[in-house]
Amino acid sequence: MPYRLLADLVVILHLAFVAFALFGGLLALKWKRIVWLHAPAVLWAAAIEFGGWVCPLTPLEIWLREQGGETGYRSSFIDYYILPLLYPASLTREMQFVLGVVVLAVNFAGYAWVWRRWRKNL
Repeated sequence: MPYRLLADLVVILHLAFVAFALFGGLLALKWKRIVWLHAPAVLWAAAIEFGGWVCPLTPLEIWLREQGGETGYRSSFIDYYILPLLYPASLTREMQFVLGVVVLAVNFAGYAWVWRRWRKNL
């Protein structure tokens, strides 16, 4: 039971990281120093997608599930709603490239907007 809970927490952390990498630049409107955390997160997320690599959180989650005696995902809120967002069955190499471009484009646009607002306030 504790391994399953830990695995579910890893999935939630994974999803939170993805959301932060994609939209976290907007937090810079309120907290300028967040850029120092967000920029490396964006670079890591884009590198994972462009490189076709697996995020280290994925093997950690799988290991935790195996330690808990699981062989697959059981139907729960996290398994049913969150896991398909992180691990879509139809994910291809081309889709990973597009996701990497989306991460960079969204954040470039977000930072451009933040930069203009910062300069306007100077």
